[in-house]
Amino acid sequence: MKRLFGLVIIALILFIIYYDLSKGTLPITIETTTAAQVENTEQENVTVEMDYFEKEVVSGDTVLSIIESQLDSAIPVSIQEVINDFSSLNKGISVEKIQIGKTYKFPNYANLHE
Repeated sequence: MKRLFGLVIIALILFIIYYDLSKGTLPITIETTTAAQVENTEQENVTVEMDYFEKEVVSGDTVLSIIESQLDSAIPVSIQEVINDFSSLNKGISVEKIQIGKTYKFPNYANLHE
């Protein structure tokens, strides 16, 4: 009787492990993706009106280095805010995707720095 009970418990545990690994019990990734898509859609609908300057990118430039050279000091906002502002000014272009020789709009934080 003890053997039968032990086999049933082992079979139940193996079934639970199989079910959890194959189908899962917490679909967190689906909900997170949906929430992220809704947030991105809301951000695209907002009209951005902020101070900016245009500059042509040369070899070795990064978004942060260009903004710091414009300010002649450290950036007064978070890096994530700089990334979001740059992306919204340039129709969703990622900061990693800037190309040498092209002109982009960069957020101007000079009035925040004073």
